[in-house]
Amino acid sequence: MAIPVEIATTIADPKSYADLPRLDQAFEYLRHNAPFETAEIEGFDPFRVVSRHADLADIETRADVFVNGAASTYLVNREAIAFGRTVVDEPNVIRSLVNVDGREHKDLRAIAFPAFTPKALKSLEDSTRDIAREFIDAMIARGPEVDFAKDVAFLYPLRVVMAALGVPREDEPFMLRLTQEMFGNTDPDLNRAQADVSGAAALEVITTVIAELSDYFGRVTTQLRSEPRDNINSLIANAKINGEHLTPRQLMGYYIIAATAGHDTTANTTGATMWAIAENPELLDQIRNDPNLLPGFLEESIRWSTPVKHFMRSALVDTEVRGKPVKAGEWLFLSYHSANRDEEVFADPYTFRLDRPLHRQLAFGTGPHVCLGQHLARMEMRILWEELLPRLRKVELTGTPKLSQSNFVSGPKSVPVRITVN
Repeated sequence: MAIPVEIATTIADPKSYADLPRLDQAFEYLRHNAPFETAEIEGFDPFRVVSRHADLADIETRADVFVNGAASTYLVNREAIAFGRTVVDEPNVIRSLVNVDGREHKDLRAIAFPAFTPKALKSLEDSTRDIAREFIDAMIARGPEVDFAKDVAFLYPLRVVMAALGVPREDEPFMLRLTQEMFGNTDPDLNRAQADVSGAAALEVITTVIAELSDYFGRVTTQLRSEPRDNINSLIANAKINGEHLTPRQLMGYYIIAATAGHDTTANTTGATMWAIAENPELLDQIRNDPNLLPGFLEESIRWSTPVKHFMRSALVDTEVRGKPVKAGEWLFLSYHSANRDEEVFADPYTFRLDRPLHRQLAFGTGPHVCLGQHLARMEMRILWEELLPRLRKVELTGTPKLSQSNFVSGPKSVPVRITVN
């Protein structure tokens, strides 16, 4: 059966992700009436929509059957796919960890994996705490009215990730701008065109950003191969697979995914969490009275925000999901947003609750493609809230928060609040 066109159009439309009631209504319909059916939208190749938690987890753990690189890893229309083919003769304009499979994925992941284990990240805790305090002090000094998204959420994880990569502080604004232009390519407030764009026009924005980042990291590579440093960029620059440096596309894909997704997703989660605190003042009281609730608060904030809204997978062979046949070559839309609101797993899913079982959310994915930076993201957020929540007495919204318009990575672009400190 085909998904109703109105529902299919809603979940594909970037504007829907800035209108959560509309989006949630569409996915709730799918979970209850068409949890694994086909969407057919004019201008797009047909795709199955995976809306249930169990099905998404099943597909992600079967990485030999459902692959990333056989077609676009992101939902784009035929016009964008055709444009991408004019740029590179591959399904994706970026060749990064999230766009490759099998041996290549395993080899690439192994390069940086040791730097992102919880044990390795212990060495960053003190410097991360210093950064958190710096931004909290600046926010309080600027207050009592601030835009938490712009003043803290965008900037704090950016500083942490750039320091780990080895990017100088003076280059942080450049990295933030290009990141927002890349992931906000369909948002008129964030993209380079400052206009509503879609299809090939949106992808063209991405290719322009990639070109600028490639120029930047080309210079970084030259420098770090002649003078290696103790940072992640140096690790990437000097990495070898089977005795050979990474190919130019592998190299740039690695830099770009680390330098953009590494902080943008955490920024979206942090901004959404402050929004939730402002709307639910009891959260602040509960955590202040019982710090043991912080792990649950952290996991719930990740579920609540789910900054990566989807990835696409392609069936490599004939198989089945939910007892339904899937043909080789079918394209699947994995909705992390919907999976993290699945009533079969999360009671009262539209409420921010601190008593949920830990680690049920799928915002970081699962299986071989589980987010490489998940432990860094958790550490950043934990430290920020450990430092900030005890200093807050009250948080109130002073305006209406705004979400970015993107069906891929999105979250708050503005969270205006009034803070009262202890």
